[in-house]
Parts: sequence; structure tokens; C-alpha cells
Amino acid sequence: MTGTADAGELEQQGSNSDQGAFSWGHGRLEAEFATASDGTLRLTRLDGTGSGDPETALPLVELTALGHGSGWSGPRFTGTAFGSRLAYRRHHADRHGGWERLTVELHGPATGLTVFVELSSPAGIPVLRSRVRLRNDGDEPLVVQSVSSLLFAGLPSPDLLDVHRARNDWLAECRWYAEPLRGTVADINVHAHQHDSRAALTLTGRGSWPTDGHLAMGALTRRDDGRAWLWQIESPAGWRWDLGEHAGGTYLALNGPTDAEHQWRVRLAPGEEFTTVPAVLAPGAGFDAALGALTSYRRLVRRPHSDHDRLPVVFNDYMNTLMGDPTTAKLLPLIDAAADAGAEYFCIDSGWYDDTADGGWWNSVGAWEPSVRRFPGGGIRVVLDRIRERAMVPGLWLEPEVIGVDSPFAATLPPEAFFMRDGVRLTEQGRHQLDLRHPAARAHLDRTVDRIVGEWGVGYLKLDYNIVVDPGTCGPDDLAPGAGLLGHAHAYLDWLSGLLDRYPHLVIENCASGGMRMDGATLAVTQLQSTSDQQDPLRYPPISAAAPTGVPPEQGAVWAYPQPEFDDDLIRFTLGGALLGRIHLSGHLNRMSQAQLRLVRDAVDVYKAIRTDLAEALPFWPIGLPGWTDEWLALGMRVSDGRTTYLSVWRRGGVAELTLPVGHLTGRAAHAEILHPTDDSVGTAVWDGDAVRVSVPRAPGVVLVRLTVES
Repeated sequence: MTGTADAGELEQQGSNSDQGAFSWGHGRLEAEFATASDGTLRLTRLDGTGSGDPETALPLVELTALGHGSGWSGPRFTGTAFGSRLAYRRHHADRHGGWERLTVELHGPATGLTVFVELSSPAGIPVLRSRVRLRNDGDEPLVVQSVSSLLFAGLPSPDLLDVHRARNDWLAECRWYAEPLRGTVADINVHAHQHDSRAALTLTGRGSWPTDGHLAMGALTRRDDGRAWLWQIESPAGWRWDLGEHAGGTYLALNGPTDAEHQWRVRLAPGEEFTTVPAVLAPGAGFDAALGALTSYRRLVRRPHSDHDRLPVVFNDYMNTLMGDPTTAKLLPLIDAAADAGAEYFCIDSGWYDDTADGGWWNSVGAWEPSVRRFPGGGIRVVLDRIRERAMVPGLWLEPEVIGVDSPFAATLPPEAFFMRDGVRLTEQGRHQLDLRHPAARAHLDRTVDRIVGEWGVGYLKLDYNIVVDPGTCGPDDLAPGAGLLGHAHAYLDWLSGLLDRYPHLVIENCASGGMRMDGATLAVTQLQSTSDQQDPLRYPPISAAAPTGVPPEQGAVWAYPQPEFDDDLIRFTLGGALLGRIHLSGHLNRMSQAQLRLVRDAVDVYKAIRTDLAEALPFWPIGLPGWTDEWLALGMRVSDGRTTYLSVWRRGGVAELTLPVGHLTGRAAHAEILHPTDDSVGTAVWDGDAVRVSVPRAPGVVLVRLTVES
């Protein structure tokens, strides 16, 4: 976003040092900086990694601007992009709220551009967070085409590294895979050309589903000692990361949207500012350790909310159950059954506003008024009252950002309240997209939520988003559609924050056809994240086992949809797979036998008994991250008390027994017990001092094991 700079800001930063070589950080993370011969400041070493030589490091920022190094050439390739012409001025370090902070000021004399690199790290956690603020102190406008959020060139040679990426497709989320970095970054003899190879691995997100295709994350691991570097880009819109070779090592560049990939550009008039999306880098002794640090960081930066501590059980009527066809007659028995099973929230999913006889509501959404046809004789409030009578909090599904082309609001809201390109309102799948920067769009949604939450007493909103707009919108102040999309995305998050300010006990679930919006920026505001729309209980385990890579376990909503036609093993399987996440019950519980309902209640009781541990546990993967077709999968949770560890172990085929190493318990005496299922015939678990030996005699099967260190 652009704006006018505060004239007193530099003075408010406190005393600044003009030292050209310095260290910064804390006991768990230390960064070293030095000024190169060209006057630019370089990050020469991070957490002990790097050459320490400013001449072989890269400038702190890579920035391209029209007329000053356009395109994605960068200092890595040509040495002429803007970053190599930003001279170091000074830096300022302080401590605030348990965070170490560093602001480095750079300046481009030829253009008058001032750049503030804002670094921070929470004390005790090895995580570096970076964002870059630009201010045009020159006399002429400047059009920026790309600016890195974090740039570091001190990583080991590509010969030593594997790169890890997470495919994130609809119904197949969080699928990590690894390959040698040298397989993409070719070893080329370029000495005659006097610059590094241009071979690079680049990954991008695009459009209004920022995690469609891949999570906005990545990792590097050393093959010799397992050391890892894990990163995420906290963009609610486009993003890009690059890995390539520089001075015999590997560089990492983390960006939000760019002109080349996302049609993003901003024009900074004299005095105006722009701040990038944050990027985060977590080094660690291994992937699990780095992901643990990132999980702790994610918990620190998100908006505080009681839901993160309580972890109430949510029943949602959609998945494999009502599937968007709720009525009073169908809901009332489900409500009673969900309450009897131990649910604490009951969410009515899509369709509650549909008054058409044929279900053709897709093109007419936007008013968000309850159907008269579906809820006769007292309306939807009868259903909401029944939920409250059964001691549950009522919830509703909502898709706030869209207006159907046949909705009256498509004509009553001003054209500027919608996404536009070249003066034409965009239409995607029979819907228009609201632009939350416009006051009329925001007022429409405020009225909607004030009615649903303020008047009807709904305490849970599942906010879905089922269209994709690429590359974005061009509002009156947008130079390019990618900038419009990022502006709207930030305005959407600001709107969500406003809702939670007005209704502090409201719980918001983030959904975009499942996990297509599983980005760090949105997760810092919302309380829950839908992990998938996957309907097959046999295909869900690799998603639920890997979901904690993208979202803390207490925020990751995992479907558990037992059905009366399932045999007992499959009922246990779908329930057990959600117990180390955020269990989201569904299924026709009202049609189940008493014996089947006991299986559901037993699983919910187990979840309630361990959920306080999950709220602060760190995930790990004793047999590695799951593969999509793996026969055995495992997810662990390590509780901070040092005595308690949980393991979910799935068997979808193969041999009936597996040994799982648990490194942090090696050599310690521990007791293994199976918490779920409660039937002794479904498996065994034995701790042998170094690993746990798990037997699951029938497939599909799952066991939840608790390991307790003996005092």
C-alpha cells in the first residue's frame, strides 16, 4: 500500500549507528552484516552459515524499477539492478515485546529512493522475519516492478542440497516432494563470462488463490548432516521464490508479487511509501526442527483468540452429509446427534440462503438472507435456537467476497465496488468479485455480518471462496491488476480484523475450496483453516498428516465423516485421522446405531482429553513426510513438558507392523499406550528404548499412541 511518510519517523527510530560491519540477533539466531566496496550492505552470515565476505554476498535488497533495471535480471545475474545501487546509511536495533528488531536504512542517490529493511526475530526462536519498506524521497515518480522481501546468498553449494516443495492441489493438499537442487541449477563453467550461472529454480503463486498449485513455502536440506532452511512468504496474493548459484554457494530470494509473474507494479510519487509482504526463514538442525521453530513463530504472530486454547469440537453438516442441502427437517436430528456425540459448535454449511426449487442459486448469491422454503414455520432461527438449546454455538457458511451476476446487489452496488479491468466488471463462474477497498463493498458485508452475528447470535463463520481471479483488478488508483489484487487482499484481512474487534468471541474458519488460501497472512487473522475438500477417507491421511507443515495443528480443520454404512474399522479410521489436528465432525450421525455412536463419542472424548497438549505441541514426522500413495504414514506431536509425545499412525496396506524412531526420546524409558481406538483388537504399540513398534492387523487402520517418559 502507498501513503505519505511520517516526517518524524527517522527521529522516532532512536539513535542510529553508522558502523559498516556489525552483528545482530539473540542466543538462538545471529546475523552478521558488512559493507562491500561498492557501499552496499550485505548479509554475510546467518546462524553460522555464510562466507562472511561482503564481496561475495549479495545486497540486502533486490529491486527493479522502470528505467532503472526492469524485468527480473537482478544483481545475481548482471549486477545492474537497483539493489546494487542502494548505499548503506545507518541501522538501528531495539527490543520490543520479546522481539529483537533491526532496521537498516539504504539510499539510492540517483533516484532519491530510501529503503528500510525491517528485520525481526522472536527471542528464543531461530526465525528471521523480513520485510522491506520503500519511500520515494526524490523529486520524480518511480514505478517499482519487483522488490525482494528477503535475499540471502550464504547457503551451501547446490551440490550439497535437496530442495523441498509442497504441491497444494484441490483435494490433494500439502504433498511435499524433494529433489537435488543441482538437478535444476546446472553446474556450468561460466568463468569466461565473469558472472554466475543463470540457471535457477523458481516457484510462484498466482491469482486470488495464493496456495493453488503450491504452498507459499519451501525448504533446503543438506544431504550430509540434515541441516535445514525452511521459509514461507506471507502473501495473501502472488508470491515468488528463487534458488540459484552465487559465488560457489546458493542464494535464496523471497518476493511477494512481481511485474513479470503477477502484473504487479506500483507508482511511488514523491513522499509515498510501499511495504512488501513479510518473508520468514527458519534454519534448523533438520526439517522437523525448522518446522517446529516456524510453528512457534506462527503462533506468536497470529491474532490472539480463545479458540486457539480451547480447541472446541466443530460439527459441519456438509461433507458427505447434507452437501449444501440443509433444511429444518434434515438439520434438527443432526443437531441432536452431534450434541450427543460431544460437538461444541454446529456449522450449517452452504445452501441455507437458497430459495430456488432447482438449487440454481450459484449465480444469485450476495443477499445472504435465509431461505423461506428450506426453513418454514419460524425460519432459520428455529434451527439456530435448537443448536443453542443443545449447548452448542451455531455457525453459518458464507462466501462474502462474491456477488452473483443475478443478485440484486450486482446492480445496486456501484461499479467501483467490484473487480474491474479496462472499465469492464470481471465475471468468473457467474460471480462478480467485490473489492474490499471500496467503502460500499465493505459496508455491504458489515451489514451482512451484523445481521448474522449481531442479530441472529451466530458465533462461527465458515468463510469460503470458490472462484479464482487472475491476475487481479485495476481500480482507480491501481497501476496494474496484480497491485489491485494485493490491495484487495490486504483490505479483506483488515475487514476480518474489524469483525473480530466488534465480535471478539466470533470464530472464523478460512476456506477456499479447501486449502487454496492456506497462506501465512490469512492464518494470522483467522482461527481455523480448512485443510481439504477431500471426500474419500482413504485419501485424506496424507493431507492430515502433512497439514501441520502449513498450519499449526490447532488451526488445521480435518474432516472426520463417519457414516452408518461404514464398518467399524472405517469409522475408527476416519475419526482417528483427525485427532492430532482440529477435528471437524460430519456424517449422518442421526442414522447410526448406538454401537456406532459409541465409536464416535469415544474418539471425541479422546480428542478432548489431549487437546490442551495440541495447543502448544510441535509436529514431527518419524518416518518422513507422507507420500500420496504411502501404505504407512505417521505424524507426531511433541509436547513442551518433555514427557509426552503423541503419534498418529495410519496403515492403508502393506505389512502389519512398523517400527518408528522417535529421536527426542532415544535412550529414555517410556510407556506406550494406544488412546484410539479403545478396542484392544485394532493394534498394539511397544516402546523398545529407541523406537515404538506399532502393529495394525487390519487395513485400513489407524492408532493414536501416547508415549510418556517414565520418571
